[in-house]
Amino acid sequence: MIRIENLHKSYTTGVNKLHVIKGIDLRIEAGELVSIMGSSGSGKSTLLNIVGILDNYDQGSYHLDNMLITEMSEKKAALLRNKYIGFVFQSFNLISFKNAMENVALPLYYQNVSRKKRNIAAMEFLDRMGLKDWANHLPNELSGGQKQRIAIARSMITKPKIILADEPTGALDTATSYDVMKLFKEINDLGITVIIVTHEKDISEMTNKIIRLKDGLIESVNGTKILVEDHVNEMSNV
Repeated sequence: MIRIENLHKSYTTGVNKLHVIKGIDLRIEAGELVSIMGSSGSGKSTLLNIVGILDNYDQGSYHLDNMLITEMSEKKAALLRNKYIGFVFQSFNLISFKNAMENVALPLYYQNVSRKKRNIAAMEFLDRMGLKDWANHLPNELSGGQKQRIAIARSMITKPKIILADEPTGALDTATSYDVMKLFKEINDLGITVIIVTHEKDISEMTNKIIRLKDGLIESVNGTKILVEDHVNEMSNV
């Protein structure tokens, strides 16, 4: 499903160049439940943004479902995201003036699905999340756990092949976090690939593969250290 080879990414701020991703090789198969861990600055969010076609890379290659993902127009990138990828964020990213049903239905608006059909679909997904009775409530009337379940329903409504979740339990208490992870496991049981960025060890241990990043490189996979020669850690002209 996801094949990354010798991936590099740098950002330039003024006269300084920050080399964030330093030659990552990674494969994630269809149907895997994966967590990505690492301290702040390790490159995990940058890697997730590249996988989600939200950012470009400088060198190497990224194949999604055997398609080479490289620099492309925003229109084409948006079409691929809408077809393949659902997103879940720590801050929920719900639209404050739209109710739960409208928030869940929003991705179908961008697929030109009629209002009636997208609202029916949204209600079905809210029902799956146990939130059908909250369909007409605004985000400020909902708990953190309810907001995250709405965000998960929204990520699912286009029937994506991959769910990318960036710290999805970071703003939740422990019990609610475990409920959210139970939902991700249920989603994964449907054959959908789920990739979760997290700082939390107990959350990562609920996934089947744990990838740990350090200084822009993969340090270990499921606790097995990855050995990388020193000379690939830095490149002068990325």
